[in-house]
Amino acid sequence: MNQPSNPLRVHAALFVVSLIYAANYSLSKEVMPQYVGPYGIVVLRVVSAAVVFEVLARVFAKERITGRADNIRSVLCGISGIGLNQLLFFGGLNLTTPISASLVQTISPIVVVLASVVLLGERITLKRALGIGLAGAGAAMVILSRGPAGAAGQSAALGNLLILLNATFFGLYLVLVAPLMRKYHAFTVLARSFLVGAFIVVPFGLRQALAPDYAELPLRIWVVIVYMILMVTVVAYLLNNWALKHASPALLGVYIYLQPILAVLIAVALGKDHLTWGRALQGALIFVGVWLVSQKPKHKTVIGKEVPLEPVQD
Repeated sequence: MNQPSNPLRVHAALFVVSLIYAANYSLSKEVMPQYVGPYGIVVLRVVSAAVVFEVLARVFAKERITGRADNIRSVLCGISGIGLNQLLFFGGLNLTTPISASLVQTISPIVVVLASVVLLGERITLKRALGIGLAGAGAAMVILSRGPAGAAGQSAALGNLLILLNATFFGLYLVLVAPLMRKYHAFTVLARSFLVGAFIVVPFGLRQALAPDYAELPLRIWVVIVYMILMVTVVAYLLNNWALKHASPALLGVYIYLQPILAVLIAVALGKDHLTWGRALQGALIFVGVWLVSQKPKHKTVIGKEVPLEPVQD
């Protein structure tokens, strides 16, 4: 990849993206389910982003996705990366705690590698297999453990499982979207993905989106809703796509670990969750596993190029 003239801008962009997403774990709990249901939030986010990216695509990109294969791929990106990804994330976060959700979602890079093995012929080395096992064990411990705050028991386990599925679909999305991002403008791809996602999420969350009396919502809740729509869904996507054009896979790996650390700090600071030694152990297993998986094989891949890891998104 070509390095930018000012690498600090790339670091700043990736840090801001990590901070935006990390804060979302705790801030979302301020809104749901008391003021807006989880799927109502998804509708507000996805529909708003679909409109914004469609306008940006028409103004700056001025192109269309062509060909049957690319159109099918773009639809699959909208299904996996936007529709199912968003529904599973907010449905899961509504049931579990911010720290558990941020730890489980960190396994997305492992899904990227597994999808690359199946779709691109990527090799699995002994080190990567060990990493998958460690991260899987850590994720399983988080899913089966009882959260120290908020939902507990079967509800927390179900929430963590939904976050795991969310990470799985987003990891698949990263592999599917890579060829489109190389061929088309990012606005073109994001506009199509969010449009498809909107058709998926509206039937699930329209009733929840229309239920609140928005005129009666407290100002702080309005601020959080605007944050989730503008910062998490639009600004973070734009910054992330810009930074990924200039960042190396090694640099991206650093920010994979940074997001859950920031999420823990924010959750503890806001009193939304608290860290225990058990959570720390679970997080360590996942982090070590992801680090092992992120190591490049010594030999070239059998088919195509290796897919770089990208920062976790929600």
